Amino acid sequence: MGDTLEFSDIYQEHKGSWNDGRLRFSKQTVVYKSTKTGKVDSIPAAELNLAHWRRVCLGHGIKLGTNSGHVYKYDGFRDTDLEKISEFFKTNYKLEVMEKDMCVKGWNWGTTKFSGPLLAFEINDNAAFEVPLSNVSQCATGKNEVTLEFHQNDDTEVSLMEVRFYVPPNQSDERQDPVEAFAENVLSKADVIQATGDAVCVFKELQCLTPRGRYDIRIYPTFLHLHGKTFDYKIPYTTVLRLFLLPHKDQRQMFFVISLDPPIKQGQTRYHFLILLFSKEEELSLTLNMSEEDVERRFEGKLSKNMSGSLYEMVSRVMKSLVNRKITVPGNFQGHSGAQCITCSYKASSGLLYPLERGFIYVHKPPVHLRFEEISCVNFARGTTTTRSFDFEIETKQGNQFTFSSIEREEYGKLFDFVNAKKLNIKNRGFKEKKGMKGKIDEYSDSDEDQHDAYLERMKAEGKIREEGNDSVDSDGESDESFNPGEEDDDIAEEYDSNASASESDSEDGDDKISKKAGEMWRTLSKEDKEEWDIKAVEAKKQYEIANPKKENKKSGEESEEEEEAAASTPASSEADSD
Repeated sequence: MGDTLEFSDIYQEHKGSWNDGRLRFSKQTVVYKSTKTGKVDSIPAAELNLAHWRRVCLGHGIKLGTNSGHVYKYDGFRDTDLEKISEFFKTNYKLEVMEKDMCVKGWNWGTTKFSGPLLAFEINDNAAFEVPLSNVSQCATGKNEVTLEFHQNDDTEVSLMEVRFYVPPNQSDERQDPVEAFAENVLSKADVIQATGDAVCVFKELQCLTPRGRYDIRIYPTFLHLHGKTFDYKIPYTTVLRLFLLPHKDQRQMFFVISLDPPIKQGQTRYHFLILLFSKEEELSLTLNMSEEDVERRFEGKLSKNMSGSLYEMVSRVMKSLVNRKITVPGNFQGHSGAQCITCSYKASSGLLYPLERGFIYVHKPPVHLRFEEISCVNFARGTTTTRSFDFEIETKQGNQFTFSSIEREEYGKLFDFVNAKKLNIKNRGFKEKKGMKGKIDEYSDSDEDQHDAYLERMKAEGKIREEGNDSVDSDGESDESFNPGEEDDDIAEEYDSNASASESDSEDGDDKISKKAGEMWRTLSKEDKEEWDIKAVEAKKQYEIANPKKENKKSGEESEEEEEAAASTPASSEADSD
């Protein structure tokens, strides 16, 4: 038995949707990482107090309970996994894995038991179903009924809207209504946001890019309240995945990005990111609505009752302390202009792409966050309209493709070096080199770091040729002066005729330079690359002939006419000779 047990394709229920991920049992912790969001749940081994093995819809599942009352359920195991999991738990956690059967009789009469954050409906001491109370959005009571309403998940095809429980009257205990007691147990663990008490602090009139507008942000101990002129949003801190603090390219503004799962809703629109824009020059003095003792006990020195500084620093510090998550900032990447981002376009809207230490984030419309671990490959593509820009394509393991276009050519070298250093798979490097490599290739590694980058060299060569062409035109100095819009057309024609021979010689010199440079680049290519380009040339010629049949027919027709004329002139010449 090793020190760890790892399982892939393990599912965790989240508001009616099954999210897959990886589960790892180690001697110290149980760690689950979601594939969709990258969120990591860690359970200290010392906190575990129960483990139940059950037959569930997705194969077999394990239910773990902790001393603090939290319950974690993971499904997707095979029946053969029970033996090694039981042995591992017994050896490392000193915990017995118990097999529990689920009730499948379909009875609608049973017993409800509240176990921490779970509501279990049991029949003959076997659970028929369990409801995570964090999924409950509202609880309504009737005479002998309690109705539970649930948060909706956009990822589910079919959603459970509500469940009604009939609670019979209890004749033995008349001090408390059983319906009210049932509702209180539900609301004690339900995710129902109620603005009770005063806010810890309030930020007035903050500029918000997503959702767009100006909002007052009230910071409560368990949730964030955005109050605008038209809409209000209440965001529980449990839905915050990540925090980003990103400098604008102009170095005068800052983006503060809050990643949310599930997103906030405005009608049919979903906002997975909350983006705030701040000016670096804006200052603020902040006083928390708490005593100094409460501040010290709650935040352990991370915040103080009275603070002052830049507005974006105050907001980010307060959010970091309440959400208890790290703030992600750009790493060591610097673009051609020295900025930590790249100007580009995504879905016809211009924005900024930030290469981070563990992913990319695009701000702002629409915002996109891509982690390295969910990226299958990247591709550097030539721009469609001009060679002065290129496209950066990212393909995920789920098959989705994100294209960031109109990136300046000067940014290519910096971005290529960054992608190369992060060992991301670059699509247009070719597969022939990888086939010849020995050993196992890691999913994100790239073994040909020292290989020749033909695309980079080609772009450098084109830039050099263009600069030489501009220098030659500037050195002549007479080409611009030769054209005067006020002159008559005849004068222009005469001037064009007089300079025709010089223009032809200049163009021939330029063609010679390009041909010479192309020849040098061709000689540096390997034999395999030359064969590949030869095949592409033949295919391109075939496609051209198919797409332009008229030109080919015309050319063949002209050749046939020339042959006829030659044939017609041949007898005459022979007769003359005979005479």
